[in-house]
Amino acid sequence: MTAFLNFCRLEKGLSANSLDAYTTDLSRFTVFLGESSGLPAMEQLRLYLDHLYQSGLGSRSVARHLTTLRSFYGFLLREGLIESDPTEHLRTPRQWQTIPKFLNLEDIDKIIQAPDTSRPTGLRDRAMLELLYATGLRVSELCRVGVGDLNREGVLRTMGKGNKQRLVPVGREAIQAVESYLQTGRGALLKGRASRYLFVTARGGCLTRQGFWKLLAGYGRQAGIFHGLTPHILRHSFATHLLEGGADLRSVQVMLGHADISTTQIYTHVMRSRLRDTVDRHHPRA
Repeated sequence: MTAFLNFCRLEKGLSANSLDAYTTDLSRFTVFLGESSGLPAMEQLRLYLDHLYQSGLGSRSVARHLTTLRSFYGFLLREGLIESDPTEHLRTPRQWQTIPKFLNLEDIDKIIQAPDTSRPTGLRDRAMLELLYATGLRVSELCRVGVGDLNREGVLRTMGKGNKQRLVPVGREAIQAVESYLQTGRGALLKGRASRYLFVTARGGCLTRQGFWKLLAGYGRQAGIFHGLTPHILRHSFATHLLEGGADLRSVQVMLGHADISTTQIYTHVMRSRLRDTVDRHHPRA
């Protein structure tokens, strides 16, 4: 397992989050193998998938586990450690596409206005919220933004999954929020210390994903949004509002950093509702 994880880190360039997920999945599978030893590999895998379902995981989570196992066994086969891949004939569980949760413009504005910008941390948090909604970054990408990653032309350079770089345009309000934070907030937090990260803590370190999640939950409560508010909902809101405004799916795919357009197609509910509205308003027999 260690050799496989090293391969994923060094050769495939997977992020720390992806490596953590692989480690968790494989550790869980290893424990199960100890309880089902002596069975053929294919039978063990089928029993394991059934075990995951019985433990309450949904089809999407089970499919992720199977993806991990396919990568692992594919590695073992290429390295000559096994003669055949037992995952080859396993079917991926059917995944029901759920419509992503997103916020309306009024709630977005409430959350962005929630930080107290008379304080350095408030200036930082306002800038982070503006930038997150303006770009649709993943929270891990947001926390890793460097001081020089946003240029004067309003283009942000970010490193996404698989260490793939992309350029994302940033709107005027987000740029102004970042500039306000840089003028007074960041220096007050650093107190003479150096950091390559744009968003820093009161101790001068990089704000973590978990730290930002807690901050966002607090601002959500201030805005009257108490349940299920996550950074990913702001990402979903970014994509949804772009499509509602007339953006094409391919452009949204590029800005979100999706490798495959099929991933972005979860947002087609927006396009369908817009078409429905067009028909209702303009067709003579609607």
